[in-house]
Amino acid sequence: MSRIFRSAGRSPVHEPLGSRLRAAGLLGLSLLLGACGGVKVRPEAPLPRALLQSLPVQVGLVLDQELRTFKHEETRSGANWEVELGHGHEQLFTSMFSASFANAKTFSNLDAAREAQGLQALFVPRIEQYSFATARETSGAYWAVTIRYRIAVLSPQGEPVDNLTLTGYGSALGAGRSEPSLIAATGVAMRDAAAKFLVQMPRQQLVQKMVAGQVLTAADVRTATVDVVEAVPIEPDPPAG
Repeated sequence: MSRIFRSAGRSPVHEPLGSRLRAAGLLGLSLLLGACGGVKVRPEAPLPRALLQSLPVQVGLVLDQELRTFKHEETRSGANWEVELGHGHEQLFTSMFSASFANAKTFSNLDAAREAQGLQALFVPRIEQYSFATARETSGAYWAVTIRYRIAVLSPQGEPVDNLTLTGYGSALGAGRSEPSLIAATGVAMRDAAAKFLVQMPRQQLVQKMVAGQVLTAADVRTATVDVVEAVPIEPDPPAG
């Protein structure tokens, strides 16, 4: 099982899932196992250099307070789980948009973005859903994570134009300690979503309009989908050797 970062005019580059799992396990930060069986993790998944040509488009990326401080919290089987997703996704979206567009300016709120000059569109990403399954729940030795995103596309004035949905899936081997396994699976899901975005975004009609030099307006309103996959693929790499 592999994911693809596609380069304009080049063959797809395949990156083995196993190597990504190992990298993701090393990139998780701020591990904390609570005294009462609580688990707190802060996954991060920096992207490798994407082998693609950035599009000649000027956009604004709004990473607001909600995104930057996003946490998933739940109590399951008497244990408290806390997954701090904000910081890692701030880095992830910055990398995604910088790789996709030649000029992507980042803003901390929509008001600041609306005041900027020369932009063709604004993008406001949200984490809509985060869910995970433990090795015990999958009846195996792996963990699985699903992250669903919605990216609002606005005109430079902040008028709604489009909504893009994107889902990332990740799995990681690990029947032992919970923190490394959850971090690894989350990192793979984040990078899975990023790979889909990088490959599929140039095909979207709204992006093609911007490449042609147009500025998005409220007249371009439509409903689009970058990628929606319902089934959760849980396919860990086969044992080495």
